[in-house]
Amino acid sequence: MKQNRIFYAIVKNFFKIILKIYNRCSIRWLEKLPPGEKFIVASNHASNLDPLLVGCFFPRMLRYFAKEELFTNWLFGACIRALGAVPVSRGSNASAAGALKGFMKLYQDGSDVLIFPEGGRTLDGKLQPLEAGVALIAAHEKAPILPVYIKGSFDAMPPGAALVKPKKITVTFGKPLRFSDEVYTSKAGRNIIMDSLNTAMRELAAEA
Repeated sequence: MKQNRIFYAIVKNFFKIILKIYNRCSIRWLEKLPPGEKFIVASNHASNLDPLLVGCFFPRMLRYFAKEELFTNWLFGACIRALGAVPVSRGSNASAAGALKGFMKLYQDGSDVLIFPEGGRTLDGKLQPLEAGVALIAAHEKAPILPVYIKGSFDAMPPGAALVKPKKITVTFGKPLRFSDEVYTSKAGRNIIMDSLNTAMRELAAEA
């Protein structure tokens, strides 16, 4: 365990330095992250860089699912695994129910989890409609959501690109979204959660 923590710290700090120098990456926190509160971290998704960006600059280790193709390079695979990535094949995670159960299990195991509620990478760099899975997870686990917006990763490494361009990137961590037990358990609660997250994400995008 100690060796894992050391490797995690080395990988995290290495990529933080690279991203800050090469992509002039800047980080904004709209509210200080409270210690001891576990979050579903919900980010827009425009590039394969996004899990790396959020994982490096979030103060704790995040757990998230990553397509198994990203692990074919043993070095890169070892690095993103150290940052909390869990490899998953398209077949084993094909159903929505399977994906939801997987995220819930990661959260129940005690981790902050990272999810991309657009369901896939945007092809034009713009924020896409959000899928309701994040609200289902939040309601089931009575979990707060931390919205995140990444600006510049699409320009740095759009879908299909093999190399990272030295484009400026900004990662903005928004204000946590917390809900009452009544919202988490009511029939209308999931719609309330989705409306709140949609509003928060679009406000972050507009301000980025």
